[in-house]
Amino acid sequence: MMAVGIYFFEFPNGFSTGGVSGIAIILSRVIDGLSPTKIATILNFLLILVGLVILGRKFAFKTAFTTGLLSLFLNLFENFLSHDIPFTNQKLLELFIDMILISLGAALIFNEEASSGGTDIIALIIKKFFKVKIGKALLMVDGFVILGAFLLLGIEIGFFSLFALVIRALVVDSAIESLKGTKFFIIITNEHMKIIDFITHDLERGATLLNNCEGAYEKCSKKAIISVVEKKQAVFLKHKIKELDPNAFTIIGTSSDIIGNGFSSL
Repeated sequence: MMAVGIYFFEFPNGFSTGGVSGIAIILSRVIDGLSPTKIATILNFLLILVGLVILGRKFAFKTAFTTGLLSLFLNLFENFLSHDIPFTNQKLLELFIDMILISLGAALIFNEEASSGGTDIIALIIKKFFKVKIGKALLMVDGFVILGAFLLLGIEIGFFSLFALVIRALVVDSAIESLKGTKFFIIITNEHMKIIDFITHDLERGATLLNNCEGAYEKCSKKAIISVVEKKQAVFLKHKIKELDPNAFTIIGTSSDIIGNGFSSL
């Protein structure tokens, strides 16, 4: 997805939307004899070495793998599907297609705790030390690339690139939250044992039982269950609660930050 967006939409239009591909476009204008694809390959290799030192071997291996695939596809496209002019004369349309492909591809890779290389590595280092969302970290890092686009590629391309950078930051964060999203349940019920049995045995998830929860309105004592399940499991749990206790009071929320056994780690 990223290779298609970069090679067929970003390179022909000259969009410098941040990242190594953006740097490669800028440098290709000032360095004769090197295509954006070759410059991107060299820069990615150097940044993987930085990631190895700071983010660890596991991250570096995953990133080297994804970066290798990205570089492979870019070089295959360059050699067998050469394309150096835009498909249309609608730059804004091609920018949107470019950003959707690149952003969704990046989100899928970030979700696996890797990166596609390039300035994504720098963004992940910022995320690690300053605890900011990856989209904001990308915005900070790639902002310098956009500045270069304004200075070397002109005002029009600069504004297009700035617009694309904002879209990418928003889409990446939204896509990651959607991929990682889980549902948490707070269930106040008299059929707590049956519901807990369903959660632990059928869904294979954990549950916490709170005793002696007194309702402020009815002044009666019930028990409450707290549990976190995957999105696809939430549908089954909702139906099961309704079947076992139609009068259960259930609060359901969405979260992308659940830390603990079976979910994310610090």
